Amino acid sequence: MKKIIILTLILFTYSSYSQEMINEYTKDFELGNGVNFSSNDNYFFKLSGMIQPSFSLEVSDKEFYYEDHVDYFFNSKRTFFSFSGYAKQENVSFLVLTDFSLTTPLLDAWVAYSFTNSLKMTFGQKLTKSNNREMLLMEDMLQFADRSILSTEFSQTGREFGVFLDYKYKLHDFGFISSLSLTSGDGRSSFGSDSRDVDLGGFKYGGRIDFYPLGFFKEGNENKVSDVMFENDLKCVIGFAGSFNDGASNSVGEGHGDFYLWNLVRSPQLPDYRQVYADILFKFRGASLLAEYVMTSASSLNQIYIDPLSISLMAPGEISNYLSLGNGLNTSLGYVFENGYSIDLRYSKVNPEYELNTSSVVQENSVISIAFAKYFVKDNFKLMTSFSQFNKGDNAYITTPKLMAELILQLKI
Repeated sequence: MKKIIILTLILFTYSSYSQEMINEYTKDFELGNGVNFSSNDNYFFKLSGMIQPSFSLEVSDKEFYYEDHVDYFFNSKRTFFSFSGYAKQENVSFLVLTDFSLTTPLLDAWVAYSFTNSLKMTFGQKLTKSNNREMLLMEDMLQFADRSILSTEFSQTGREFGVFLDYKYKLHDFGFISSLSLTSGDGRSSFGSDSRDVDLGGFKYGGRIDFYPLGFFKEGNENKVSDVMFENDLKCVIGFAGSFNDGASNSVGEGHGDFYLWNLVRSPQLPDYRQVYADILFKFRGASLLAEYVMTSASSLNQIYIDPLSISLMAPGEISNYLSLGNGLNTSLGYVFENGYSIDLRYSKVNPEYELNTSSVVQENSVISIAFAKYFVKDNFKLMTSFSQFNKGDNAYITTPKLMAELILQLKI
């Protein structure tokens, strides 16, 4: 009997203590905002995710088949799971994001420290800001079902591993955000799967500066192209970005070991790869207009051989067989109605630096796209359909389809 009384007192004391601890924390769930746990606003933790079941069809050109060939696809385009949080007093935040639709799921994994409200340093793997504006957006914030060919020809996932520094400044209605990055130059998971799959080349140096001459966008409206939040006044952002990859062994500098080039003494010599971007985005009462331009180039090409025995000297223009060299333009115009329906138009075009080289990584190509969407809970739950027509150049030899249609249901939890 004595043991039972002691055990009862212990259980009662533990239950009271546990209940007191639980009451110190608050939790809530909102569609698109995940499950949130907080403690007196000092500590915050969130679990969230996103699924994108999709159905698409592609009509291929007769040039590659005896007649028009149609392929059908039904899959989960993206399957995200993430957990994030911050410690307010310690000025520390973090994010881990995975996509289980990929063979290598890890997308983002970083920790950030805020020196002030304006200055923040991040270490880890994340979206770099040295690419075009569309590549700054998370995949669940895209205006269309896929990124433009400007983004896909000169980037892959847009993610890098390294150190990132961001500074935000505001003076009355004018503001700017500047970003600097020092990364491995080999994209995400840059250090490979084991000790034999080592990082190649030097660092990648990148930066971006965005000017907001009419003030910043509404909170939550800065990380998307569509004006889902309905800016009451005309707002715009003008951005310039660029990067220098010291020794690239991937066509866009987001991987390693995809190719090797050699010098006269039979040692690997990797070319340097440069990208320069300019973009502008307008938003006003549901309407949005985006324009982007990119130009890329390569250097350190003297006395480069394409074989390890240093016999075959690389011919002029042959570097375009290995690196994505050329320029591109992307423009889009969209409107979100107050009832949640939207329509978007896009025109994208890419041009190779060496047009006569049929083996160039970049081939002349242009795409016209139109998309219709219904936003049920902002962009947390939406239904989207898009149609695209591809028009390749006369000298281009690419196997992209000539027509593509896709239907996507996006649910963020």
